[in-house]
Amino acid sequence: MNVFELQGTVMLIVLLGLLAVKGFALVTALMFSAEAYEAAGKMTKVGWCAILGLGFVVQLIFLQPVGILNIVFTIAAFVYLADVRPALLGLTKR
Repeated sequence: MNVFELQGTVMLIVLLGLLAVKGFALVTALMFSAEAYEAAGKMTKVGWCAILGLGFVVQLIFLQPVGILNIVFTIAAFVYLADVRPALLGLTKR
């Protein structure tokens, strides 16, 4: 195994990992009601689903985890998972 094969393998693992994160974020965003987003004081459900859906599609189309669009949408997915999703879970568990 040479350096280029190792690099290709690492990039494939990163690509699949980021695709899984974006897919998970999109699926969980679709599961909450629009009223829950408003009650949590977050951006609307349509807005989050559009951002996360576009991020998922861009990841599938370009197939490179280091492009500027993929980095922007990855940050958006992590923001959703770290900030919005816990707020929504806190509202729905009551």
